[in-house]
Amino acid sequence: MVRKKISYFIFLCLLAGALYFDRGWTEYIASSATQLPNDDVTMKQDVLCLMMAYPEYVVGVEKNDDGNIYVVMKSGRRILYDDKKVKNHAQKLSNPDLQDMLEQRYPLSDSTGIMPVDFDPGRARVYPLLKEVYGGTKEEIQKNLVNVGLAAGSSQFNKNNHAAASLKKVMQELKALMQNNTKISGFVYPMSGTFNYRVIAGTNQLSPHSFGIAIDLARDKRDYWKWASREQGEKRLASYSRELVQIFENNGFIWGGKWGHFDILHFEYRPEFIIKAKYFGTKPDMGKQWYEGVPVENNEVKNYIQAIDKAFE
Repeated sequence: MVRKKISYFIFLCLLAGALYFDRGWTEYIASSATQLPNDDVTMKQDVLCLMMAYPEYVVGVEKNDDGNIYVVMKSGRRILYDDKKVKNHAQKLSNPDLQDMLEQRYPLSDSTGIMPVDFDPGRARVYPLLKEVYGGTKEEIQKNLVNVGLAAGSSQFNKNNHAAASLKKVMQELKALMQNNTKISGFVYPMSGTFNYRVIAGTNQLSPHSFGIAIDLARDKRDYWKWASREQGEKRLASYSRELVQIFENNGFIWGGKWGHFDILHFEYRPEFIIKAKYFGTKPDMGKQWYEGVPVENNEVKNYIQAIDKAFE
């Protein structure tokens, strides 16, 4: 009996030692369940979404002596996450930092009506980020364009960051959908265009079409907030194919139909918004790890999480 008690005691000691000295991922998860302020949690989540969305271009994250967080690009350029300026909605659209850009969470749920006027997730674009990924000048962008086959002809789209490959997949899935539902083609064709190097009307900002990452489908006079009243937009939205929208969203595109400044024919390749919606669609839960829900079994994602935590120490 004494021998059994001693053996049992030794077993417990060994087990305790193994648990204490295990520095693997399981312990890392447990140790990172800290009660961070919501702003810090959101900041970490946003940076993780950017690293997951642009894995070939966002290579790290840094914090300087003043506590400012920067996303580090492959070129070495550092893009500030939060300039800490108080801005209204218009100012966030005209001069956003990364925090402003990702502040509004894109909804993956069905949009049953036109969104509130100033709800525009994705309309704020950080141009240094887009230029690093898709090209800094018209000439650089044009070198990155490839033709993507459509049901009728083809259109130019940016090949970087798998944008063109994602559009190609969308078109393949839409083709299959249209074979079973002939009404879908009326939302798709004739398409209104993809690459077009121009500024957004009434601004000095480049359109996402300038980077070859946006596509406008068949045009209806009720599609755009400058062409139609909100009531007209509501009617157009109610009739729009949700299956079509889901195909785009499943491939990294956001839909202008989910903006208060509605743009129903417009789809834009912005994988960071889809990733944030998928994994961080609600505000942070203070009782969980800040990265709760992401695929931590993926080694790249695991490395991103550890790099972000290290930068925030």
